[in-house]
Amino acid sequence: MSKEELERLEREKYVVERKLTAAKHKEKRLQSELKRLTRSERTHRLCTRAGMLETFLKEPTTLTDDDVMELLTFIFHSEAVQKKLDLLIENRKELEQPNGS
Repeated sequence: MSKEELERLEREKYVVERKLTAAKHKEKRLQSELKRLTRSERTHRLCTRAGMLETFLKEPTTLTDDDVMELLTFIFHSEAVQKKLDLLIENRKELEQPNGS
């Protein structure tokens, strides 16, 4: 192998390594953005659903977090509520399947 050929291969290696480093950085940025968007969606969902819950509470500012947790535990231990929840989940999963299959 000639000196020129070796130098050319070294340059190619350097360029490829730089491209790999750039691709790794881009991947990290994209992963970060995906995490940020996921957190944002979750925050929005939590706020929306907490607002929905609060509309059903009488005097929500009087109740403590423990009171609300006790109420939710009581509600969700009901067999009828569990059956309804299972039905809602099953229906939602069916709707999300492609081509309705």
